[in-house]
Amino acid sequence: MTSRRQFLQKLGITGAALPFLSSLPSFAGGPTAGNKKRLIFMFSPNGTVPTKFWPDKEGNLANSPILAPLAPFQGQTAVLKGISNRVGGDGDRHMRGMSCLLTGARLHPGNIQGGSDSPAGWASAISIDQEIKNFLQKNEATHTRFGSLEIGVAVPERADPWTRMCYAGSNQPLAPLDDPYQMLNKLYGRSKGRQTYASVLDSLGSDLKRVSKSLAAEDRAMLEQHMTLVREMERKMEVAAKAGELVHPEPELDPNIELVNDNTPQIARMQMDLLINAMANDMTRIGSLQFMRSVGQARMRWLDINEGHHSLSHEPDKNNDAQAKLEKINVWFAEQLAYLAQKLHDTPEAGQDGNMLDHTTIVWVNELGKGNSHTLDDLPIVIVGGEGSKNPGFHNVGQKVPHNRLLLTLAQSMGHNIETFGEKKWCQEGALKWS
Repeated sequence: MTSRRQFLQKLGITGAALPFLSSLPSFAGGPTAGNKKRLIFMFSPNGTVPTKFWPDKEGNLANSPILAPLAPFQGQTAVLKGISNRVGGDGDRHMRGMSCLLTGARLHPGNIQGGSDSPAGWASAISIDQEIKNFLQKNEATHTRFGSLEIGVAVPERADPWTRMCYAGSNQPLAPLDDPYQMLNKLYGRSKGRQTYASVLDSLGSDLKRVSKSLAAEDRAMLEQHMTLVREMERKMEVAAKAGELVHPEPELDPNIELVNDNTPQIARMQMDLLINAMANDMTRIGSLQFMRSVGQARMRWLDINEGHHSLSHEPDKNNDAQAKLEKINVWFAEQLAYLAQKLHDTPEAGQDGNMLDHTTIVWVNELGKGNSHTLDDLPIVIVGGEGSKNPGFHNVGQKVPHNRLLLTLAQSMGHNIETFGEKKWCQEGALKWS
């Protein structure tokens, strides 16, 4: 059977990744209509403001100050309360909350000290995103170029259990790539430097026009949309580079204070656009989007907040000013999720009915339930699209329900029918169901 690459090479198209087009021949290794599913984990740190986060019993997102930006996706969003990180062991709760979040397994003993708790090392097992990635990569019909993409926004270069949630295996943390220039280069390999970019599509020239004439109207529109998205991304990055917007500031001497570029919102949008473009191209079906890090002291000056995020999260509940700023921060994170969902919703699904959001599950996670108590209970879990569409609304799933069960659910939703994940004792009741 002719491969998609061979077919494109016969047409003289070798320079760029193109979206899968349903009217081309059925290629070995290409997406199959009806089975394309994707999974994205979005992380934000330092817990939430519970009184402003959980919706009412009817699950009306508009009545939740923090979740209100997701109201347009009311029918595709599930909010789960009662999920707990039950994984014990060494390390402080921020460390365990972060590095056990997707692994469901303990940290190795180590010498990384956190707070007054015992020191610890890296996670001792693979994370669920990489477990699913490996499963999909073994199947020719679901194999993709990258398998997974780990994308960061304002993630510091330092590497420790507070900064990593994705693991290829025991003692194998994966660093998120938080530079849009590097991400564009990784996806297309055509960058010419940080100031100017040669278009990843220019080399195709008349070939694209020639191919487009033989495509169905739907595929032609998709190809044009893909070309527009990539060109717009390049334009934004070139303008930003010339204006110096993407140059990160030098860190302050105090290691506990982390400046975050005032243009982090623009960088976030670029990173999300690149992730969606990669998924539309079927370069990957698994993605993670990590905002900052656990214990992060990001100062979100674009929100008129000059204090460090982690310091604010430690303020008592009676500090109304701090609570208002924490609410504002978490609303901003919800707005990023809404942007990601909207972009997926606005992108038609190649070879299938509906749009990309219908076939993509986004899971918004946090390492803590509440910052000033360091609780690992009632983790704020929001699921949009995909699995979130099956039983949308607010669901109190119980008390201290092991988050391993949620990870099992996500694996099984992707066709990976494992019975346990992480520590087996937390999987005895099987995958988590909500209704």
